[in-house]
Amino acid sequence: MVLRAVPNGDERDKDVANAIYYAVNNGAQVINMSFGKSYSPNKKAVDKAVKYAQKKGVLLVHAAGNDGEDIDEVSNFPTKDLKKAHSGKAVKNWIEVGATNWGTKSEFVASFSNYGDASVDIFAPGVDIYSTYPENNYQNQQGTSMAAPVVTGVAALVMSYFPDLNYKEVKEILLSSSAKFENEQVNLPGSDEMVNFGELSTTGGIVNAYNAVKMANEMK
Repeated sequence: MVLRAVPNGDERDKDVANAIYYAVNNGAQVINMSFGKSYSPNKKAVDKAVKYAQKKGVLLVHAAGNDGEDIDEVSNFPTKDLKKAHSGKAVKNWIEVGATNWGTKSEFVASFSNYGDASVDIFAPGVDIYSTYPENNYQNQQGTSMAAPVVTGVAALVMSYFPDLNYKEVKEILLSSSAKFENEQVNLPGSDEMVNFGELSTTGGIVNAYNAVKMANEMK
């Protein structure tokens, strides 16, 4: 189902929370969220909706953002304080997605993508993605808003073929089966510095549909 939770230029917490409730209550098993902001005046309302989705067994996939920043250090909502991978306090139904590019090592990670060793889980292609566009058109798009739906689609693929898997198992499959590039030297978004890809997320991986389905099949 398609829900317009964000009016142009105003990502209101109430609308985000209500969209999550609506999707969960109408049968969604995985929700893609391609929005984010640096300030959240009604954060508790969104947190409550996220925890409601977790209670109902719904997986949430969120775009990390396009500011080329370390969101371990910089506020990026609704992620902040929800996704604390290294503290043990993270909600269990959340996947945070950064964007990769096509090309050489210096272009391996999209220059705009946010990142974070504790806050971002996984990366997916997010540059030159042929996607739907308003007024029945298609265009090449870029952004973590393109990368997150790739991960959401892989989650939906796994869920459709293996409906007995719960959201925790699907999340574990997507993260564990990702193509690993931890030691690959890549560009640090927003700078000329080169770092190990593994420093930019919890997995050091890029989502891989083939590996995910294979792992799900082996589990069941």
